[in-house]
Amino acid sequence: MKRIGAHVSAAGGVAQAPLAAQVIGATAFALFVKNQRQWQAPPLSPEQIALFNAAMQQCGYRSQDVLPHDSYLINLGHPEEDLRRKSLQAFIDELQRCRALGLRMLNTHPGSHLNKIEPSRCLQLIADSINQALAAVDDVVIVLENCSGQGTNLGYRFEHLAEIFSQIREPTRVGFCLDTCHAFSAGYDLSSEEGYQQTLAEFDRLIGVQHIRGVHLNDSKAAFGSRVDRHHSLGHGHIGLTPFRCMMADPRFDERPLILETIDPALWPEEIRLLTSFCA
Repeated sequence: MKRIGAHVSAAGGVAQAPLAAQVIGATAFALFVKNQRQWQAPPLSPEQIALFNAAMQQCGYRSQDVLPHDSYLINLGHPEEDLRRKSLQAFIDELQRCRALGLRMLNTHPGSHLNKIEPSRCLQLIADSINQALAAVDDVVIVLENCSGQGTNLGYRFEHLAEIFSQIREPTRVGFCLDTCHAFSAGYDLSSEEGYQQTLAEFDRLIGVQHIRGVHLNDSKAAFGSRVDRHHSLGHGHIGLTPFRCMMADPRFDERPLILETIDPALWPEEIRLLTSFCA
């Protein structure tokens, strides 16, 4: 079964996220477990955790149907040690929040070299940060998302992700999130069935498709290979609907959270219905 949803709001408390996902007809969802624009937040209270678990049960979601996303402030490969340590501490806090909520995964962007260190060194620092985070918090899988290559962000080539993965001490606790807009912008042409198959084959060769724990389903406002991160509604951008048809028919993506981050939340129910129709 395909688990399809969107990144929904947790405004008013994390317990609101499952309720918001149910309203749009989602069978999976993503959320921020704290304010993504702030480094720190008050700890989750026992009451908040209980309300979240009750909402999950009420709405019929399992922990594996949820792909939380960490703060965009975090840079696990920051070239400056104090700021990298600050990022790591914030990341560990988010892992602990996921664990407290009973969630199994946390999605993150790998990191950025900021033109201050070599990309290879940045990839080493990202891997080291992940190893430290895994040692600090058990029972949560870190999910690395491919990026578009905008600015100094790494992870836009599958080789970058493979290099990080090769340095992980607990590889069973690291997975990947394939963002379709990011991949297209980075030079993986998903716009045809042949391109979809070639992209997945390349990921499988370098890392293994079985390590993909979730997908971000986005069309792209930006052109192929532009390395510009601009999401669009499904079928309204340069990618088109073909790869989404392919993915909904691909059993390798069964029982994984497939998450819309498209630009118009009003269209999410329609987009979920469209994707579900591709599964028939």
